[in-house]
Amino acid sequence: MIAAKGSGAESDEYENSLIEKSCFIELNGVVHHYHDSGLTDARETVVLVHGWDCWWMWWHHIIRFLNDRGIRTIAYDLKGHGWSDEDPGNDYSIDSFAGELGELVRALGLKKIHIAAFSFGPFIALQYAIECPECVRSMVFFNFGYLENNRIVEKIAPATINFTFNNLLRKVGWWLPAYVFARLVLSRNTVLFHDVLIGFESLSLCAPQAIEQSTSQITSMEVTRKIVDLVEELEVPVLFVAGEGDGIMTAENTEKLSGHCKKGIFVNVPQCGHLITLELPETAAELIYEHLMHNVVS
Repeated sequence: MIAAKGSGAESDEYENSLIEKSCFIELNGVVHHYHDSGLTDARETVVLVHGWDCWWMWWHHIIRFLNDRGIRTIAYDLKGHGWSDEDPGNDYSIDSFAGELGELVRALGLKKIHIAAFSFGPFIALQYAIECPECVRSMVFFNFGYLENNRIVEKIAPATINFTFNNLLRKVGWWLPAYVFARLVLSRNTVLFHDVLIGFESLSLCAPQAIEQSTSQITSMEVTRKIVDLVEELEVPVLFVAGEGDGIMTAENTEKLSGHCKKGIFVNVPQCGHLITLELPETAAELIYEHLMHNVVS
């Protein structure tokens, strides 16, 4: 079930090299961690927005791939996730996350950026792109689509999801049960053991309140209606990438949402579940790079 590759020493060395590029910044009163790598004067910069119950390390394969091709990457932890602080005001709304993305872009002096986001990340990137269209050159959305919510889902889903993650998986001290759950429900591919541990570590690095609030938002009818409206407003090119075997955000619903985007392109990745950045990282990286290169200013 698990693919082992590379020694523990090699993994430690690689992680240490990544940590050397870690930085911290205060955004809207909350200290955020971000990883800034690649040439600072690179012509193109990609901001990487992680997903629900994740952290920046879910991007580590993509970071290496893009940096090797001259692309600067900035992968940050949302507040209440990874190495970023929790919000003292307990505000984990999509609007507040989008506001902090904007603050990060301004603080780092970034101009026209590309954005890649997966799962929950596109909710944030989408809101930011509507608020600051002049700052965004292109976007790639992984495992994100039309939400088939209704009043029953809105009422039942948050409690079910929160119980599974906050009351069960987050309290498990062993990676195997969490991996088995992910392999059965979320992933369609084996994952490197090192990446299994990265995924498992997410559970201890995410604030339960952040997960509760984000779950309530993405299952609400208000957000369901708003997402389509926002996608229809977009003027930037967006690549919508679905996993053929994604049971959370189905390929059909991703294609449906992409049809509302003026400059939307839909790609369906075979034999892929909901966790493409760890399941098929090279495929994800290539898709980002190709979309980016089609949308650069010559």
